[in-house]
Amino acid sequence: MISIKSVSEIDKMRKAGHINALTHRLVAENICDGVTTEELDRLAYEFIKSKGAEPSFLNYGGYPKSICVSVNDVVIHGIPGKQVIKTGDIVSVDIGVYLNGYHSDSAATYPCGTVSEEAKRLIDVTKQSFYEGIKFACEGNRISDISCGVQTYVEQNGFSVVTDYVGHGVGKNLHEDPEVPNYGKAGKGARLYSGMTLAVEPMVNAGTPDVKRLKDGWTVVTADGNLSAHYEHTIAVTKGNPILLTVE
Repeated sequence: MISIKSVSEIDKMRKAGHINALTHRLVAENICDGVTTEELDRLAYEFIKSKGAEPSFLNYGGYPKSICVSVNDVVIHGIPGKQVIKTGDIVSVDIGVYLNGYHSDSAATYPCGTVSEEAKRLIDVTKQSFYEGIKFACEGNRISDISCGVQTYVEQNGFSVVTDYVGHGVGKNLHEDPEVPNYGKAGKGARLYSGMTLAVEPMVNAGTPDVKRLKDGWTVVTADGNLSAHYEHTIAVTKGNPILLTVE
């Protein structure tokens, strides 16, 4: 069942989203040559807790860390640990924040120092594909209008969208109905209504869209070893332009 949020509920999600955005800024500022993914996780955990909130991901379905840090060919769900980030890497950071009974969810891919032109373009296209998709996130449209907007832009730029994983509704639960794919024909799926809150999250690969999950049960990597990028915001659907809830 799709949950329609009230104005007061969306305001609570906006407050969780504000902390989420500040956490992203902190993590991004600390991505540098020599830092470990575990150190980034610790910074995020301590900051989120200092704001009176909880990391949404910690212990969610058994996930052992507070954020996901996915480097280079890791698409999503990279578990922070001893991995050392190096100049030239691209680092996807996915953060969930739980505050006053509501979740926020957002992700972005950051360069570590100077990266290749292909990596830079992949990051830029992935981010812009989100904005191309949410042009259609208004009351009266359908979920797949967003999906088609994302896929069309990505493929026009020579990259591929991951089809094994999708965006989702978000609110009292981290994952709610409906699913929000990053691919598909327009005019399909659930109708959009004001008050729907969605995590729209393009996952874009430089090569094949195919992925595989590693033995740890979480880490998802590109099947061909090429780079991947991720971009996500929690949005609220309105009769006009959507509201981004995971911003400062």
